[in-house]
Amino acid sequence: MAAISFSDVAKRYPGGHEALVGVTLEIDAGEMAFLTGRSGAGKSTLLKLIPAIERPTRGVVLVNGQNVGRMRAAAVPYLRRNLGLVFQDQKLLHDRTAFENVMLPLAAAGVPPREAAKRVRAALDKVGLLGRERTRPIALSGGEQQRLCIARAVVNRPAILVADEPTASLDAAAASEIMDIFRDFNRVGVTVVVATHDLGLAARYASRTLRLEGGRIAG
Repeated sequence: MAAISFSDVAKRYPGGHEALVGVTLEIDAGEMAFLTGRSGAGKSTLLKLIPAIERPTRGVVLVNGQNVGRMRAAAVPYLRRNLGLVFQDQKLLHDRTAFENVMLPLAAAGVPPREAAKRVRAALDKVGLLGRERTRPIALSGGEQQRLCIARAVVNRPAILVADEPTASLDAAAASEIMDIFRDFNRVGVTVVVATHDLGLAARYASRTLRLEGGRIAG
């Protein structure tokens, strides 16, 4: 069964710019798929359609069988609880500790404090930051901040993890550490979708690579 399905999807922004044109694809449950392409090819737009951050202009986007393009606004938060999202514009709160940053999604979901604290520590442990739970993000390295973003994304135990250029500002060693974390989640059944310009990383880690050119799936 496809975890994510796009059928003839287009996205046009005000002013007439078409970011996506006729995109049809399926990503199966348990895949680790990479989305590649030049800057402006439509990678970020495609990923933002999955959690209904953006809505398609045309076509159908299904996530776990749900038509997210037609989803009521009130239902979107429930959709996102089953998705782990690592986007470039999702900033950490620098006046909160690492623990408090990861706690936020659970607090919003109404998880009881004792259970939430247990899950926060488990998420921090999975990304190698359990010993830094009282540290504020400003005191963490770039790679550690990205790992903290991943912990926050997975603390709800999502079935699907979506990441947009998660290694863009990292050196090669830190980038490999981040990809190893994604691979570990994938090995326990999480569907992972990563947009990247790094073809080397895609070749090393992806079970499948999809390439976007001018808003279309190429090849």
